Amino acid sequence: MRRSLLPALATAALVVGAGLTTLPAAHAAAPRLTAAFAKTSVWNSGYGAQFTIANSGDAAATGWTVEFDLPAGTTVSNSWNSSRTQSGQHYTFVNAGFNGTVAVGATQSFGFNVGGGLGEPLNCTVNGQPCQATSTPSPSPSPSPSPSPTPTPTPSPTPSPTPSPTSTGPVVEVATAAQLTAALAAAAPGQTIRLAPGEYHGAFLAQRPGTAAAPITLTGPRSAVLVNDGPSGEAPSCPVPTASWDPGYGLWLYGAPYWNLNGFTVKDAKKGVVLDASPHVTVDGLYVHHTEDEGVHFRRSSADGVLRNSVVEYTGLVQPGYGEGVYLGSAGSNWGCHGNTDGVDRSDRVLVENNRIGPYVAAEAIDVKEGTSGGVIRGNTFDGRGVSGQNSADSWLDVKGFDYLIEGNTGTFAAPGTFANGYETHNPATTPAFPNGCGNTWKGNRSDLGGAGAYAIKVTSVSACTARPNRVYASNTVTNALSGLTNVPVTP
Repeated sequence: MRRSLLPALATAALVVGAGLTTLPAAHAAAPRLTAAFAKTSVWNSGYGAQFTIANSGDAAATGWTVEFDLPAGTTVSNSWNSSRTQSGQHYTFVNAGFNGTVAVGATQSFGFNVGGGLGEPLNCTVNGQPCQATSTPSPSPSPSPSPSPTPTPTPSPTPSPTPSPTSTGPVVEVATAAQLTAALAAAAPGQTIRLAPGEYHGAFLAQRPGTAAAPITLTGPRSAVLVNDGPSGEAPSCPVPTASWDPGYGLWLYGAPYWNLNGFTVKDAKKGVVLDASPHVTVDGLYVHHTEDEGVHFRRSSADGVLRNSVVEYTGLVQPGYGEGVYLGSAGSNWGCHGNTDGVDRSDRVLVENNRIGPYVAAEAIDVKEGTSGGVIRGNTFDGRGVSGQNSADSWLDVKGFDYLIEGNTGTFAAPGTFANGYETHNPATTPAFPNGCGNTWKGNRSDLGGAGAYAIKVTSVSACTARPNRVYASNTVTNALSGLTNVPVTP
């Protein structure tokens, strides 16, 4: 009887097995990453670029590695928002501590500069899989035969969350200083003023407002250069436009909100670009250099502005202690002139991202003044060569404002110069009182102190900020420091 049952059992097993093969296999949720390459700026011997890693899968990715080759002769000169290693022409980028998680439908990014030619990445993979078709480079890029004396700005690793609208109205072409002066005086919302290549000598002042829906744009190539041969005349007690006075500013926006400044150069001026009572101004891709004092100044409550993709270098040529690359707000002692919001210069919520500041910025790369708050300083490259040490100018960044996010920046220092710490906080007392120098956050910054600086991040006073402590996260790294990463407990 047992023998007679075997064929029946075998047949039943086959039937059951056949039925099981029709059931769909269980699907394990998994991330699916792609990495899209894009150039963000180009010069004659190289370019800036970024990869954007996207997750189209059904589970979050907890880390990413992007690898590619570059053609012979081209090299990655610097990078940010990632950890980079190199073997010959092969480059590997691993996520930083703060951007390794890629949620479903979300993206993360990292950026880098390439020198020695225009060759794009080859054989790109992300976590061992092909990046995607758009990351394949052109088959035969042609490198430039000569280096650029002034590299273009660091590209954007992360886009601004609130980009300004572009102008859509009429275009005014200008080719002379007189035409530019007239165009600025007559500018209207939605208009674009386009500079032809060449040097423009004069005192260039804009006082016409744009609007949120129709900003005014002043744009031109890098070879369109604004020069101010001033200052001249008798200055008023506080800087206000005065017919008989030239302050020496390369470009001055006064009471002119909602402007876009794109692409051109400002040089050989007392101050580079000055924004007074001009909120919602975007400065993108400018080259500011060789100024007697600071390079770019957001002043007199010029809030909600943006400075990105720009180069600022060779500042403080006459007054080294006042030669900041970027200046946000005003010292409390100057609020009598510049405190137009409740008696305070509230140049708040300014986004400074993806710029190269230095070398030979004689004071801080960025000076964040008391009374300002809520800004973001992200993805910048700070070159500390040439910092003077005068007027306490001995760091890349001095934060006297509060509630700033400082993340993904790369700072280096090498001789010549005087260097104490990479980033510092200070707590000046003001009336009305503000939590100056408190509530600031550092994440994912990379610091090389060149064997000269003590701490990458020096918090001057803990007791002054007990209600609003400064936080230094473990994602920050430091090399060549005399004392270490920071003088305060690190937040995991």
